[in-house]
Amino acid sequence: MDDSTQLGSSVTGGPKPLRRDMLALWGVVLFSLGYTGLIWLVGGRLEQVPHLPDQGASWYYWKLPEKTLWGQLTAWGFYLAHQFAMWGLIWYGQNRVKRYTTGLHPLNVIALAANAFFILLHLLQTHLWYDGLAQDVSIWSSQGSVIVLLIWVLLMENNRRGLFFGARLPLGQNLMRFARKYHGYFFAWAIIYTFWYHPAEALSGHLWGFFYTTLLMLQGALMFTRAHTNRYWTFTLEVVVLAHGTMVAVMQGGSMWPMFFFGFAGIFVMTQMHGLGLTRWIRGLILSAYLAAALWVYSGRGLENLHQITWIPVIDYLGVAVLAALFSFSLWLMRRLSTLRTPRSGGVE
Repeated sequence: MDDSTQLGSSVTGGPKPLRRDMLALWGVVLFSLGYTGLIWLVGGRLEQVPHLPDQGASWYYWKLPEKTLWGQLTAWGFYLAHQFAMWGLIWYGQNRVKRYTTGLHPLNVIALAANAFFILLHLLQTHLWYDGLAQDVSIWSSQGSVIVLLIWVLLMENNRRGLFFGARLPLGQNLMRFARKYHGYFFAWAIIYTFWYHPAEALSGHLWGFFYTTLLMLQGALMFTRAHTNRYWTFTLEVVVLAHGTMVAVMQGGSMWPMFFFGFAGIFVMTQMHGLGLTRWIRGLILSAYLAAALWVYSGRGLENLHQITWIPVIDYLGVAVLAALFSFSLWLMRRLSTLRTPRSGGVE
């Protein structure tokens, strides 16, 4: 698969025209930046919204003290409309489009427009009724959905870049096909659910979160294009969580930001950088810099706490094993049900 953006020269020396799918990708980035800027620009209108006192890690602060009818109807109604619209487009793409292109399918234009509509609608809904889905569901459901998404990506990329310093888990082709076939439905749910969970507040953590979820959402709208599978672009989407997670930890005033930074950076050095075509000595240099930085930071925080940098990688890699087991069970169950539905031939006619 060609991961180039066709920005280089052609064989005859002339410049190649920029592909339409890559133009759309850059449009996705600009739209996400513009949307984040718009949230910040109008965010002052939300400063007077009342909130209940913070009640701990499981408490979501950014919701109204009491539910309102229109807040709940619009949050859930718009979310469900957005969700089913994207699931329908994914189904149509898998059953009617199927082939990848360096251009844009009409499906992509519709998906980009639909997402842009609901993205802007969410900002309007926040300023009119404020509440998102957080009034009714736990914050852990939102965070957990994104964690599973990132673990799913690690599993899907196993055969291309490996999981531990280029070494691959022995995952069968049927399992990988299952993961790729159904990833769009789960990713669409995880991203859209998380997007509508939060009101469009202009705080730094919210701004980073909306920028990231908007990128992911519009990435999904580029399904069946080469830009959708460009390894440098998909790597960028994976690694943004490093900056987002670290920044949120810093803004919350806690002392656990190194766990997030070195945890996600650990996944980069053990897994993600091995899919970028880097030479061995460059990978070794990056690994050495990572280890030196971790030792330097924790030398001032207590080397006995160095184990904290392993927490996120351990959770993610165990998550890959659990997800692979669930997929294997699902495949077995589907085969079993198919066998039970198939009538047995027997007897003499």
